Amino acid sequence: MGPLSRIVAAVRRGERSASEVVEASIERLEAVNPALNVLAEAAFDEARRAAAALDASGRRDVALLGAPTLVKDLEDWAGHPTRQGSLLYADAPRANSSGITAKRLLDAGAIVVGKSTLPEFAIEGYTANELTGVTRNPWNPDYSTGGSSGGSAAALAAGAVAIATATDGGGSIRIPASLCGLVGLKPTNGMVGRWPEPDWIDYSTDGPLATSADDLALLFSTMIGPVPGDPTSPPADVLRLAAYRDRPVILVAAERTSPWGPLSDDVSDRFRDAVAAVADLLGRPVTWREPESFFEGGDPDLDWYVTCAAEHVRRLGLEVVDAHWDEFHVATREFFEMGRSVTIDEYLAARRRRFTYVRAMDELLGEDGLLLTPCVTSGGWPADGTTEDGTVHGLHPSNLATVIQNITGLPALSVPMGTLDTGLPFGLQITAPRWGDSWLVALATQIQAAHPWATAAPGYVTLANSLDLN
Repeated sequence: MGPLSRIVAAVRRGERSASEVVEASIERLEAVNPALNVLAEAAFDEARRAAAALDASGRRDVALLGAPTLVKDLEDWAGHPTRQGSLLYADAPRANSSGITAKRLLDAGAIVVGKSTLPEFAIEGYTANELTGVTRNPWNPDYSTGGSSGGSAAALAAGAVAIATATDGGGSIRIPASLCGLVGLKPTNGMVGRWPEPDWIDYSTDGPLATSADDLALLFSTMIGPVPGDPTSPPADVLRLAAYRDRPVILVAAERTSPWGPLSDDVSDRFRDAVAAVADLLGRPVTWREPESFFEGGDPDLDWYVTCAAEHVRRLGLEVVDAHWDEFHVATREFFEMGRSVTIDEYLAARRRRFTYVRAMDELLGEDGLLLTPCVTSGGWPADGTTEDGTVHGLHPSNLATVIQNITGLPALSVPMGTLDTGLPFGLQITAPRWGDSWLVALATQIQAAHPWATAAPGYVTLANSLDLN
């Protein structure tokens, strides 16, 4: 049983109170935050009051009873500002209501203890900004947690909370999951209803991030569901039809889906070991594909940047971007520089090419295919984004292998499968057909049973273990 599930079970049985669990989480956050910098906002007194109220209510019938939670500071939490890691929103007003995922977690009995850090506007693959500074990886503090859900991932890997929310518009769940030894799921677009519309209109979704497969399943079942206004959100009946069923498996593996060069040696070794392990576990052969064989007439990695950068600049407004240019992080400025230069013809061409990418992936996977790839293509990068020449830049797309799943809307899982030379974990990415989310959740459980992974970074313990829960 995973740390989250153990905590909920202990509170439900009366072995621990919600107040005891929340106090333990606060102590852990106070202990790890100076070194890791995972908190965008602490709300400890409010959490204590919420835990006391939950204890007094006698409730025992909710799925996440008393679970201490961080909300990524891209998402609204009623009564608190959403600063998005930006000086632009340093004085943001308090949100009037909670976002879809935060509300569903709160309704299920979770208790929010604060908000977690992220790169500015969630646009970068490392978690650093001008508002809250640099977030570090508990597996190796010289290295990044990844992004953009980096604060959430670090807090979970350090055992400071039971839940930390995450979003994924280009790998922002899977990249931190990979680099922090967590299991993370980018759902099929629409599985978790979206409202209001995200900055990257077609690509972004909320999803679960956890230390174990059963905790991932618990969070996923709590988070999913339609919402009025999301054109990708199907009725609840469709979601029920998408439940896991046993099926034959066709395995396809590739180092990349875009021709950005070879993997680093250690990533290549861990990736091939992981592919062999999954093939052996499922008893199926693997077909290997070259990166150049996936798509013709365009590069989805580059089209992602064109589309997302243009949409983000227009969402903020060109006048706002220009007026606050010097306040933005250097990686944000690079991203917005591209966004300002995109013409309407270039934007529409990228949008249209999306259909060919979706078709190619749908034909590749069919109903029974799984695509195995890495999430990241190197052993990691410095926490503050410093490059070899000593400057700070945005992360080059060649470091990542995660955007095609956002462009196509397909579900993708990152599951820990080994350790890299840098001391960071390696995450195997598994992409399933549309609505194959429950298949991936079941597969995570199967992989963890056969190839267990650490549920906390070295030198840390899970929140459940700090409470001496069996």
